[in-house]
Amino acid sequence: MIAIQTQSAWRGTSDCRSCAIRELALFSQFTEKDFALIHAPIDDLAYRAHQVLFNEGDEAGGIFTLRSGMVKLTRITGDGRRRILRLLRPGDVVGLEALATGRYDSEAAALTDITLCRIPTEVVHRLNQNSPRMHAGLLDKWQKVLREADDWLASINFGTARQRVSHLILKMRHTTDPAIVTLFSREDMGAMMDLKHETVSREISALVKTGAVKPVDTLGRLYRILDESLLVPAAH
Repeated sequence: MIAIQTQSAWRGTSDCRSCAIRELALFSQFTEKDFALIHAPIDDLAYRAHQVLFNEGDEAGGIFTLRSGMVKLTRITGDGRRRILRLLRPGDVVGLEALATGRYDSEAAALTDITLCRIPTEVVHRLNQNSPRMHAGLLDKWQKVLREADDWLASINFGTARQRVSHLILKMRHTTDPAIVTLFSREDMGAMMDLKHETVSREISALVKTGAVKPVDTLGRLYRILDESLLVPAAH
């Protein structure tokens, strides 16, 4: 990570015991004995939308637990196109692959304003060796990453433009209110679904006209699902 980015993002050190999303994070099953194994500080960071956490190929100094907001993982394809691989939400781990390779295999950037904590890799390796709970937690995270990667690929990279957009809308529902959907720039959505941004805009407008969804804000970011049946048939 570039030093100036870390300095500008740093807000202090995190208190993992009282973390609001502890039940979703790596330390969810930790006991006091496990916390005693943490000797290096866990950095509390905040990034504005569009700021880069790390670049593809960067040497990794830590992994990140996302506390609020969304992060996009992108990679440059062989033909020079930028593709969004996955979106990460609160509780997800950013840069998990670095534990095996020592380098990040994609670019991570804030899709919205975000807060997260940075856990040094040496801390994770030590905990993995000495805490069965940490080892089990890492295995669970690995399995979750693989499942979600396969799910993203299968649902939003195949089918017609309408099917891809419908699937993405369904995937972006809020956990607390499934009727509310958070979308983002049409360029980012196009990069994720391998569609032109004009096509994405056209399909969303068509879904609004059919009564499947309606915009909630003036920025075209929040939508309410009015009739899920108009999305599900198109998505299968």
